[in-house]
Amino acid sequence: MDDIRLNVALLRRKVPNLTTAAKSIGIRPATVSNLCTGKIDLGKAEVRTLVGLATLANCTVDELIIRGEKLNMIETQIKTLDFFAPLVKGGTTGVVARPGMGQLVILAELMHRFKESDYTTVFLLPKTEHSELDGTTELADHITTSIDDTFEKLSELSGDIIFITDKSYIESGELLDLQEKLVAERMHNITTILLDLSGEVVDEDMPYGPLETVWQLDADLASRHLFPAVHPIYSTSSIIEGVDLDQRHFNLRQRAQKLLRRYRELRSIVTVHGIKKIPDTELETYARGERLEAYFTQPFFVAEAFSRKEGKAVSMSQTLLDVESILEGKADQMKVKELAYKGSLA
Repeated sequence: MDDIRLNVALLRRKVPNLTTAAKSIGIRPATVSNLCTGKIDLGKAEVRTLVGLATLANCTVDELIIRGEKLNMIETQIKTLDFFAPLVKGGTTGVVARPGMGQLVILAELMHRFKESDYTTVFLLPKTEHSELDGTTELADHITTSIDDTFEKLSELSGDIIFITDKSYIESGELLDLQEKLVAERMHNITTILLDLSGEVVDEDMPYGPLETVWQLDADLASRHLFPAVHPIYSTSSIIEGVDLDQRHFNLRQRAQKLLRRYRELRSIVTVHGIKKIPDTELETYARGERLEAYFTQPFFVAEAFSRKEGKAVSMSQTLLDVESILEGKADQMKVKELAYKGSLA
């Protein structure tokens, strides 16, 4: 069978209020989300689900399915993003977080890193003023204040573009109109990152509509000052869940998630009752999970003045080597503090 995936871009354009629309015909929003990210193999999706989505989008089932097209990741050299939920080139990424979890620091770091690349960043300011954006938006190559200004700017630019904006433009429908105009102009070189400064996205099933990548931040990691506080279980990407990444990365991610999931369960026991309540057979799992969690912290260039730690960039290939070493016990002799905010093990 050909490699197939859901045409998320078409679905996003055709069905603005996808959550409500899906519920109205008996399709669970979670099912739609999992199909969009690839957690549910499209080949195993129920026919009635695909027919229902095609009906909502006013298209045929064939139009809703993309065959044989490969997704590509944008390597950020931020370990936890590249490993657990890679940024999809040309796709849409949503940041799910409450205020204070560090989402703006992640965005600032991304814009800083993209300045060293061939990508151009465009930041469309939210409809209302947010003082917390001071010092962040200035890192963008271009700042716009309206949808019309944004369309003009994007039309002027060539090459690959990272477009960042706020959820308010989704709610108004303006972002969908912009995306339709960009498609009509055959501008497929735009990668979109969406955020919500209110934090309401955490309580919604599909706050941004269908996404290629979800970066969900974790209150527990943030409260323990383990940044970037990207949730290693709930953050995901259609690249990882699909067929577009090498098998080694896929397997290591599965192993890492399994270890971290069990570590989190054991940690809840340790927090209440202490380490002595963990069975001896689980001590190795707990210790390696703790090391792996610490490893995925990373000093950012934009935070050097605050953290007094030199920013680190870690390639995807090095991250895979490091994770494999931790999973296989080759870092068991290292203390957790030695792994935190270290960059790579090399």
